Amino acid sequence: MLKGISPIISPELLKVLMEMGHGDELVIADGNFPSASIAQRLVRSDGNNVPELLEAILQLFPLDQYVEKPAALMAVVPGDPTVPVIWEEYRAIIARHEPGFQDFEPVERFAFYERARKAYAVLASSEKALYANLILKKGVVKD
Repeated sequence: MLKGISPIISPELLKVLMEMGHGDELVIADGNFPSASIAQRLVRSDGNNVPELLEAILQLFPLDQYVEKPAALMAVVPGDPTVPVIWEEYRAIIARHEPGFQDFEPVERFAFYERARKAYAVLASSEKALYANLILKKGVVKD
């Protein structure tokens, strides 16, 4: 354990976050996402949910301020009646850490999978909410 770093951040995840550079993308995947078959680098966070992971990650990880939408969500498949309430929780968490945050980029399901294949890493969670997958684009640390 380290002071100032959430215990939910595993050594492997901390290493990946440190390795990532400006513009690299991190997928935070829900429990239904095909993480193992898609990831270039797979980091497991079994037993953890996306909101708590997002909160811990954003304490360390700046979002890219040079793009219009540095966070993307998997869009609901047309015809699916699901209304992902978890998105509002994500919006509130991001707004606490990134005051200028406007909105998410919606990404069609199969386009999301393709983008995830190119992401620096996929963080596999145990999140049960539907459409809880999220992509974060890393920004620069200015401190």
